Amino acid sequence: MRVRLLAAATVLSLTAVLFGAGPAEATNPTLHFSKAYVNSPGSDTGTNYSLNGEYVVISNSSYTASYTLTGYTISDRSAHVYRFRTFVLRPRASVTLHTGSGTNTSTNLYWGSRAYIWNNTGDTAYLKNSVGTLRDSCSWGIVSSYVYC
Repeated sequence: MRVRLLAAATVLSLTAVLFGAGPAEATNPTLHFSKAYVNSPGSDTGTNYSLNGEYVVISNSSYTASYTLTGYTISDRSAHVYRFRTFVLRPRASVTLHTGSGTNTSTNLYWGSRAYIWNNTGDTAYLKNSVGTLRDSCSWGIVSSYVYC
């Protein structure tokens, strides 16, 4: 019995190495924040251009799974909430959620806010699924421009 378990574990480990499902993917969510640009470049003028310089990036690091984000939310500590409309994030793809307004595409979405969302002095971005379960978060302290999550 011990030999069979050892053989099975070896096959699983070899499969993980061959197909890219290593320890990092097993312990980290494949749907996650990858970057938060919390202090848009230049002066905070409040223009739509400046607002769109502030954003978070959500990435799907899975090689095979797509995520239907319809009904998912992104929020901050101050309870600003963005709710995804119909949206699918394909394997190995990312989507950038800009604070201001614009035309949504498969790689860029727009919150539509007329005010900055992310605090340069510290904040947390939360990604929750359609039933409110936390999928990922990204926190930072004082930031001059961006953080990798």
